[in-house]
Amino acid sequence: MAQNRDHGGNLDAAVARFGGARANWVDLSTGINPVPYPVPRIGPDAWNALPDASATAQIEAAARTFWKVPEGADVLAAPGASALIAQIPRLAKAGSVAIAGPTYNEHAAAFQAHGWDVGPQGTAQVLVHPNNPDGRLWTTTDLQASLRVIDESFCDVTPDASLIAQAKTPGTVILKSFGKFWGLAGLRLGFAIGDPALIGALRAMLGPWPVSGIALATGTAALSDPDWAAQTRARLAQDAVRLDDIMKAKGATVVGGTDLFRLYNVDDATAWRDRLAAAHIWSRVFPYSGTWLRLGLPAPDRWAQIEAA
Repeated sequence: MAQNRDHGGNLDAAVARFGGARANWVDLSTGINPVPYPVPRIGPDAWNALPDASATAQIEAAARTFWKVPEGADVLAAPGASALIAQIPRLAKAGSVAIAGPTYNEHAAAFQAHGWDVGPQGTAQVLVHPNNPDGRLWTTTDLQASLRVIDESFCDVTPDASLIAQAKTPGTVILKSFGKFWGLAGLRLGFAIGDPALIGALRAMLGPWPVSGIALATGTAALSDPDWAAQTRARLAQDAVRLDDIMKAKGATVVGGTDLFRLYNVDDATAWRDRLAAAHIWSRVFPYSGTWLRLGLPAPDRWAQIEAA
């Protein structure tokens, strides 16, 4: 059966249904940092020339340092984590893959598109760590298959929980998203870190120049700025508590989440979504739950709109 590939971020559909100008809406349907990394000044070569090997080497070296990649693991920069998710099922002969869920649905969709069955056990497994949408964290004891995919797209808010030490273990691929924590999803940048044989195969699948010069320059600057990362983690943690307090005061209970998105249990998730949409705030509901509502964090100048709604 084909996987339902519903996603957040479909703000145009919300505007078409509930009206208003797009600029007046607050999109809380994704888990993207609303205060993005300031894009650095980018020289003309990044725009005019094909990215050279040194630019790729610089960003992959910055990634090694930022994520404390162990010796023996390889690092690959890619045009977004989604591009990697689409190719990972090609790394092994199709069989059965265990995907701990409910979780981000692109993993199941990608494996199914390449002839895999999704089941409780398999020769491959996917762990989204922390899980989207409930924020569950996994441990090394949960890793059992020969091909292990650990999606750490939201792990930069909880770096101490990272399973990056597993990157040197054969059969392991760890995914890192750039757009979520750094708030630059439109840049399309992500990373695969892990078993050199698997990372090398992914590198060949992506072909030459997979990442734009603009993304390489911006990503290198951001990954080389640990002070911004530390300040951002502190702000996000405070904002997550503030959003929880607002929602709990209106009768919601906290299920989980991360400091980039919060998951709540409510009496009727669709009704809550529609009431918020009437105030031009877009939230996320799920086809498998009538009571789960997920909210990202608003930008600093949008809290009043959230509180009023």
